[in-house]
Amino acid sequence: MIKTADVVIVGGGISGVAIAYNLAKKGVKKIAVIEKEYLASGSTGRCGAGIRQQWGTEMNCKIAKFACELFENANEELMYDGDIEFKQGGYLLLASTEKEHEQFKKNIKLQNSLGIPSRLLSLEEAKEIVPFLNTDGLVSTAFCQKDGHLNPFLTTDAFARAAERLGVNIYKYTEVTDIITENGRIKGVRTDKGDISTNVVVNAAGGHSHVIAKMVGVDIPVYSERHQILVTEAIDPVLDPMVMSFSLNLYCQQVPHGGLIMGRGDEGEPRDLRVTAGWHFLEEMTKTITKILPPLKNVRIIRQWAGLYNITPDRQPILGKAPGVEGLYLAVGFSGHGFMFGPATGVLLAECILGEETTLPIDMLHINRFEKGELIFEPSVV
Repeated sequence: MIKTADVVIVGGGISGVAIAYNLAKKGVKKIAVIEKEYLASGSTGRCGAGIRQQWGTEMNCKIAKFACELFENANEELMYDGDIEFKQGGYLLLASTEKEHEQFKKNIKLQNSLGIPSRLLSLEEAKEIVPFLNTDGLVSTAFCQKDGHLNPFLTTDAFARAAERLGVNIYKYTEVTDIITENGRIKGVRTDKGDISTNVVVNAAGGHSHVIAKMVGVDIPVYSERHQILVTEAIDPVLDPMVMSFSLNLYCQQVPHGGLIMGRGDEGEPRDLRVTAGWHFLEEMTKTITKILPPLKNVRIIRQWAGLYNITPDRQPILGKAPGVEGLYLAVGFSGHGFMFGPATGVLLAECILGEETTLPIDMLHINRFEKGELIFEPSVV
């Protein structure tokens, strides 16, 4: 293990390796990424891996559009010898109430003004895209063809390999046990494999970000909540877009190998960092999805798993400097959207750390917004 570093990044998910790659690309020489298990072992590898630009706030639309464009060119940009498997089959969003229908119209107007090619569809038009969609109880749908799905493990691998070619040191199965400070400044990182002297630490630890922050006495306003997903057996292609409903609490996508990945939220999920799977999710998920997509009742479930949503009070990320500790930067609290924002996070945090003007404004995502009451509420989330 190196003894000194210009930057130490805690967390080997999409955010951590993307930040490392972009810092190295900008000329930072000594970078260490510390991951306590394998790359993408946390929230990144456990997510549904959907990528959408259909949001209800200008900030999220811009970040998502920027990230999507980076994903589209990732194989070439990162000189990856594999394929991150970006399938742009679109997102079909379902409105089940008049209120949601009106929100979709507002969202699409905003999205179109920012260059996102979304459109409002009638139920008849939606059935042309998903013929077996049960439209009973639905009002309308929204669709954007450029949304889609990709492989989180291969994407993380692509960023990690590109970073390593630029000299980044990635330490897997290495646990951060403490962060050393002196007079309110970062001085180093202590791990179970040795210490690294550094003046800059990036907390990109996902569901465990609050644990890392407490090592330097910073209390970030986040909690980590279990979310569950299941995958079915592989079947012939039947579902091109991701089908999602905020009001009906579901998402479902057929991935390239043929399996159907689906998930939903549950306010009763535990917040104690467990990632075990439960029967309640399995029961509620199957009831929900077979009502909307009836033929799926005949598809066999292969397995289910769980990951952590690291959630802030307004379900928007915290990006930028941490207060009270010079040299500490935060890329936390993505609230289930960290993977789809990952490439953009890499660019924006690297620019922030180097004191550059960021490609997109991120001042509104500073941690101080919670004390100031400047929360950003997104209407379109599961």
